[in-house]
Amino acid sequence: KQWYQRRVAITAGMNVIIWGNHSGTQFPDARHASVVLNGVIQPLTGALSDDAWIKSDFITTVQSRGAAVIKARGLSSAMSAAKAIGDHTRDWWFGTKEGEFTSMGVISDGSYNIPAGIIYSFPVTIQAGGKWSIVQGLKQDDFATEKMVATYNELQEEATEAAKLAAEADN
Repeated sequence: KQWYQRRVAITAGMNVIIWGNHSGTQFPDARHASVVLNGVIQPLTGALSDDAWIKSDFITTVQSRGAAVIKARGLSSAMSAAKAIGDHTRDWWFGTKEGEFTSMGVISDGSYNIPAGIIYSFPVTIQAGGKWSIVQGLKQDDFATEKMVATYNELQEEATEAAKLAAEADN
C-alpha cells in the first residue's frame, strides 16, 4: 500500500513467515522480513513505516489470497499453488540461502510454545538435500502470540474432528 503511494520500487522480499494452518487463521508475519528497496536490503517494517497496515490489511490480504485469485480470474488458484510447490521443492532440494528462511508445515518440536507433535507452519532453514530446522529465537510480541495460538487452536480442532471421523469409519 504505502510503497505504491510513495512510488518506491521494492524488487525482492525475504523472510515473511506464515505461522500455523493453511487457512483463514494463518498468521502472515512480516516483522522479520526484509526487502530490497532501491537496491538496498532493509527491514520491511521500516520500508513501509505503517505498522497498522501490516497488522490489518496485510494479514487479511494474505489470508484470503486464494479466494482473491479465484474471484479475479474466475478460475482456480492452482497455478499459484503450483508455483508455491515449485519454490518449496527448490528450497527443499537445494536449501535456503544464507540468512534466509522459508515457511513450511513441519512436526512441532515445542518451539514457540506450539505443543510438540502437531503439524504447524514454522520458519525453517533447509540444508541442501532436505534437512530442515525450525528457526529459533525470533521475538514474539503479544499480538503475534495471539495470532499463533488462534491458528494452533484451529489445527487442534481439525485434528480432533479428523480423529473422530476416523474412529466412526472404523465402526
